[in-house]
Amino acid sequence: MKSIKNLMNIGTGDIVGSASSAIFWFYLAILISPSSFGELHYFISVAGILAHCVLIGTHNTITVYVAKKVPIQSTFSFISLIGLIFGFIILFLIFQRIDLGFLAFGYVMSILVMGGFLGKREYKNYMKYVLTQKFLTPILGLSFFFILGVEYILIGLALSYLPYLIVIIKDFRDIKIDFSLLRLRKQFIINNYFMVLSGVVHGQMDKIILMPLLGAMILGNYSLSLQIINVMMIVTHVIYKYMLSQEASGKDIRSVKRLSIFTGIGLTCVGFFIVPSVLPMVFPEYTESVDAIRIMSLSILPLSFVKIYTSKFLSLEKSKVLLIVTIVSTLVFVPTIILFGIWYGVLGIAAAFVLSSIVQVLCLFIADKK
Repeated sequence: MKSIKNLMNIGTGDIVGSASSAIFWFYLAILISPSSFGELHYFISVAGILAHCVLIGTHNTITVYVAKKVPIQSTFSFISLIGLIFGFIILFLIFQRIDLGFLAFGYVMSILVMGGFLGKREYKNYMKYVLTQKFLTPILGLSFFFILGVEYILIGLALSYLPYLIVIIKDFRDIKIDFSLLRLRKQFIINNYFMVLSGVVHGQMDKIILMPLLGAMILGNYSLSLQIINVMMIVTHVIYKYMLSQEASGKDIRSVKRLSIFTGIGLTCVGFFIVPSVLPMVFPEYTESVDAIRIMSLSILPLSFVKIYTSKFLSLEKSKVLLIVTIVSTLVFVPTIILFGIWYGVLGIAAAFVLSSIVQVLCLFIADKK
């Protein structure tokens, strides 16, 4: 019963938090133009990539070492915050904006704190802080939008991460910084760093490329389509988290895997047949998203299989396989979104997204058979 309760705490935080965030972005898409929507997602991607570049201690790394009672979290925090100072300066010099640096700071704080909570098995705190930040997102984001304008939305989003600062300050006060802890564990830390960074680049590079290449209008339509797909995948992500914890402990999860597959099939049907019919009524300005959603929904089932294979390889501690597959799929994704985007616009980008998910699952299938 206790394990189910803990899983419910994590699931509640993730599902309710993601739903709150999704409502905010969908409502914002109604209020602003596709170009402004695309520009926002471009800058969010820039901040996200910077955050993960300076975050030496990834979410997984922190969770593992905190669980093992290794007092390494303050050292990770110190290095990451020093890196953020330089990143803040670089972003300001390039974009002449301070909000990107603050948003990256918020991302880093949240990852450090959430990893610590999971490592300490403080699942209630995990849920509490996730929900607090996600509920502050629409409150502060929309407040800054209505009072100051669309260009101040990112400031509101950055401020939503302030509750994590309290935990970071407390962590610095209670634990000393010790760089020797990093040297003893450098190989594991480096492997996880590049695995997570490659995943973030794969997830954000499309927006970084599309903005200067095809413009904010196309990026806005694609970003809305991607946002809808991410919302539809929430259930799959929760199943994956449960699946990983069970498989890592040696439990038989064949029924859970079947549930994941059937869920993927159902969501694909919803995305292909139902969502395109509703979307024009809710988002009349995002006309190019209708067919893009239909195409991108075909990635849901492959991504469900990706989660199944990811759970298996992580439970076997074969993270190197996942790193290689992520790199391969990124090398496929980047050139295809450029070529398909130039040739076919939003529909080409959507097709590249689906192709990348198929490449991922095929690579994992081949690796599993070896």
